[in-house]
Parts: sequence; structure tokens; C-alpha cells
Amino acid sequence: MSLKSKSLLQIAIKKFKQNKTGLLSFWFVIFCGFVAVFGYLIAPDNSQNANQMHLEIHSKEPGFSVLMLTLPSEENKSQSFFYNLFYGHTQNNTEVPIKSYLIKNNLLEYVSLGDGLAKSISSKVVVTNPERYIKKKIFYFGTDKYGRDLLSRLIIGTRISFFIGFIAVFISLLIGVSIGAIAGYYGGKIDVLIMWLINITWSIPTLLLVIAITLALGKGYWQVFIAVGLSMWVEVARVVRGQVLTTKQQQYVEAAKALGYSNFRIIFKHILPNIIAPIIVISAANFAAAILIESGLSFLGIGAQPPTPSWGAIIKNHYNYIILGKPYLAIIPGLAIMSLVMAFMIIGNTLRDALDVKI
Repeated sequence: MSLKSKSLLQIAIKKFKQNKTGLLSFWFVIFCGFVAVFGYLIAPDNSQNANQMHLEIHSKEPGFSVLMLTLPSEENKSQSFFYNLFYGHTQNNTEVPIKSYLIKNNLLEYVSLGDGLAKSISSKVVVTNPERYIKKKIFYFGTDKYGRDLLSRLIIGTRISFFIGFIAVFISLLIGVSIGAIAGYYGGKIDVLIMWLINITWSIPTLLLVIAITLALGKGYWQVFIAVGLSMWVEVARVVRGQVLTTKQQQYVEAAKALGYSNFRIIFKHILPNIIAPIIVISAANFAAAILIESGLSFLGIGAQPPTPSWGAIIKNHYNYIILGKPYLAIIPGLAIMSLVMAFMIIGNTLRDALDVKI
């Protein structure tokens, strides 16, 4: 039996690899996961939440470059690698966009980009080594309306959009699989009661349910993670219930009952492993749905709160720029949401075909 199961797994993997679109989507999701984990190490602006503002250069086009003068602060403290990895660098330095600079009489004279006034610095550290503190900074995706690096905000925002899928799917599987398996296996009044609960929850619009749960738990991205997970278990429960109703009639389940195995063991050791394929497919679809729901909540101002970057919040802050001649400020995060959601949907369809033994 183990050889047969291994053979079926190899066939499924082979089918998945043959689908070039699904394979490309899989590697794109892996890339997004890498960006989500190591975002602060690869983002041009590695400050906390990529929140370094430069109002003098707000709403600039992609590829905009400027000379940036970094004024060091004496309050800078060393931070561990893991702190920088998860929370970013605590930025105490001051960055000033400048037009030009000149070293004269042991002073660094520069013209700021904002007010155009000439100013000077007598810091020996800066004067003796200006190339270290004055560098040309390129904003590859431009800057937002607060002068923050849009590319860095998108990179750090990947963490919110990516991890909400994992947490929401985990919560939905934990609740949905348990409730669906109990309803399908025991049937009778238990099934009627659970189906009544499922139908009541199903009748409530998902977005309204998530908003209600979020308002009850409070604003914040962790509350959104939990709220989205609590709203997505219904589909999982319905699928699992239907699969268990069919599978429990199989002979190997009857044999397990005759051997005196407990109901818990029969459900989780014999039934659920044999219905794992549709659960995987619906999990991929729920992953995409969770990203869309979180983006919608952030657009409404209920999701991740400023200054935490979120793709939905970035669109909210700049959707009016579409008619002001700078549509890229809203289109770029919109394309990011669309590409990640589409990747998960394609993976779900590819898994459905690969795990179907009839094909």
C-alpha cells in the first residue's frame, strides 16, 4: 500500500511539473515568501515599516534619483541581526535631499532640495569623508505622497499580504476540518446542528462578517488575520463533510470499526488522509481569497494601521492620483495584489488536475 501511495504521489508531482504555468506560479509564490521573510534585508529603505519620509520629493515618478545627505545621530545603538530581520533598523539618522554640496573652510555647504536655502555643517566626520554620507539615491518605483520609497513599502507590505494567507488558512483548516469531519462522520442531530451553523454563517456576506469580527477584536493586522480565518472555515467544513459522508461508506472504514479502533483514530488516521486532495485545493483558493479580503479591509481603513505598510493601504492613499496624472502610485500595488492572487489560483487549479487520479 505504501508503494502505491508513493507511486500516486510521484504521478501527482510529475503532472504538476508538466504544467509550466502552475510551476511558474509556484516559484513566484516561493519568491514572494522569500521577500516576505527577508524584506528588511533587501529593501532600499530598511527603517521600521519603510517609513523614512522626504516631503521634498513626494509623488516622484519611477526611476527618480536625488543626492541624499545622511546626518548621523549620536543616539544610534547596535541592533541584533534578528531584530533587523523582523522589525527593521531603528532609524535615528536624518536624511536630507540636496541639490549640490561643497566643502569649504572645514565646512560642508549644501543646498537643500526643499527650500533651496544654503546651509552648512561643521561635523568633522561628515567633512572629512563626505562620500560616505552623500550618495545618489534611486527610487526605482518612485515615491509616495509622503516621499517614502514605494519599492520598499511594497517589499515590506508583502509580509502582511503573504502571512495573512498562512494564518487565515491555518485557522480555517483547524476549525473547518474538525467541524466538517464530525458532521460527516456522526451524522444525525449533530450533522443537522452543524449544518444549521454553517448555513447561518454562509448567509452572512464575508466582508461584513470580517468587518464585524475586526471591530470586535480591535484594529490591527493580527486582528485581521484572526477575523479572516474565522470567516473562511465554512467552505472547508462543507467540503470535508461531503467527502467524509462518501468515504465513511468504504470497506476499509468498516474494517477499522470492526477492529475496534476509536472514532478519533478512524477520522484522523484513515478518512482524512484519503480526502487530503480537495482540502489542499480549497486551501490554495482560500489563500488567494484571504489576500483579497485583507487588501479590501486595508483599503477601507480597518486592516493594518499606519505606518505599517499594506498593499491595500497603499492603494487607498493614492487611488485619487489615478486622475491626477500619476496612476502608477495605485497601479503598482494593484498589480502586486493581482499577481499574487492569480499565482495562488493557478496553483490551486494545477493541484486539482494533478491530484485527480482520473486524469
